[in-house]
Amino acid sequence: MPLTSPRGVLAASAPTPPAPPRHASTVVLLRDAPGGGVEAYLVERARTMAFAGGVYAFPGGRVDPADGPSGGRAAPLWLGPPLAELMRPLEADPGLAQALVHAAVRETFEECGVLLAEPAGPAGPAPGPADPGWAADRLALERRELGLAELLTRRGLALRADLLAPWARWITPEVEPRRYDTRFFMAALPPGQTPGELSGEADQMVWIRPEEALERHAAGAMGMLPPTAWMLADLLGLASVADVLTTARRREITPVMPKVVIADGAVHFLLPHDPEYALAAPPADPASAAALFAAATAGADHATWPRDAADATAVARER
Repeated sequence: MPLTSPRGVLAASAPTPPAPPRHASTVVLLRDAPGGGVEAYLVERARTMAFAGGVYAFPGGRVDPADGPSGGRAAPLWLGPPLAELMRPLEADPGLAQALVHAAVRETFEECGVLLAEPAGPAGPAPGPADPGWAADRLALERRELGLAELLTRRGLALRADLLAPWARWITPEVEPRRYDTRFFMAALPPGQTPGELSGEADQMVWIRPEEALERHAAGAMGMLPPTAWMLADLLGLASVADVLTTARRREITPVMPKVVIADGAVHFLLPHDPEYALAAPPADPASAAALFAAATAGADHATWPRDAADATAVARER
């Protein structure tokens, strides 16, 4: 998968040793599309961002300490599959599994104003922009002045774990100095909620069918990183959001860590299905590799990545 680079470097490798990846969660927020199928929520990352500015992505971010269990702090009510059922697909102990789910819910609320929660009791108000404190709580969460557990408990809300399910796990290539071990979740848009104002990390948003997004990406009109194209390709042929969640709960998750190879001035992602993946040896120049990889993911060249969509679509249809 080539990422065209503005300059040519023939040798590249990972730092020695590679930076340890930090845990992160990304959410593919879905709604049923008219006439069948699904639409996914994508945001165009602000072009001012140092990494992947101008590309389309799903809401997500790294796990914060406040997302995990903390002594003396009450855990929010939880609706849906018990945490123990999520530990195996997430490959996580109870504390990390909770943190990954909380990060997924928190990041979705921070980035698009959708909260995967509902009133814990029959008399409670439904979460939504009509709530006078909605915007203030969202901003406080983004500023880390408020934790998700505190927000849900204070407002009498229960976390809707039944609305999301683990789907995939991608680990940043070893060449990157900042690496993430990211769990991708599929999530249903809660009834009665719509995304709110965009956060400062995004320029615009779109609800789009996966096939249309991949076609636009292949045409150079919608830049995205390989994992984003892969998640969209996975959704091809699924009839509804309920179908996606049912599929997710019987899906086996295998971690994916792309390898990065630099050749003829271009950055190439190799994925486990590529014949060259097992044979790829790290070349010799870590500094050049990191610089070129950063340049290729800075936003200027994302319209020139057409193979991502074609490869992802072909592999998805073979499975």
